[in-house]
Amino acid sequence: MEQITLGTLALPPDMRWSDEHSWLPVGASAKVTLTGAKIVQIGNLQAGRPITLEGGLDFAWISYAEVEALRTMASDPETYRNLVFPDGRTFTVRFRVEDTAVEAEPVEHRVSANTTTRNKLQYIPTIRLETVNA
Repeated sequence: MEQITLGTLALPPDMRWSDEHSWLPVGASAKVTLTGAKIVQIGNLQAGRPITLEGGLDFAWISYAEVEALRTMASDPETYRNLVFPDGRTFTVRFRVEDTAVEAEPVEHRVSANTTTRNKLQYIPTIRLETVNA
């Protein structure tokens, strides 16, 4: 099974794109004038599609080391990366640092001073990205 890749980082292929079908490439704003008339402006969006990738209690876990790699990537918010899904869909994205770009909850809480042991601990990730025009 192929992986999802974000830049050079391989992610589990079964991560769920939770907001895949809750976005349209259309923007709109509406105002009511002093006379009570409603003015609506509509236009096509060229970027800004949210891509939220999530793991769950029984799927798409990542290691502590991968969480740290994601956090390092998100700390460079002006760098755009390619996101590639196993089916070949490719997007140029940025981390949504304004929305907590990376979250990770431990599958099972463990504390270890040993770096090798700690790096193998498993986490349930949430990665918040947004498409950009590169």
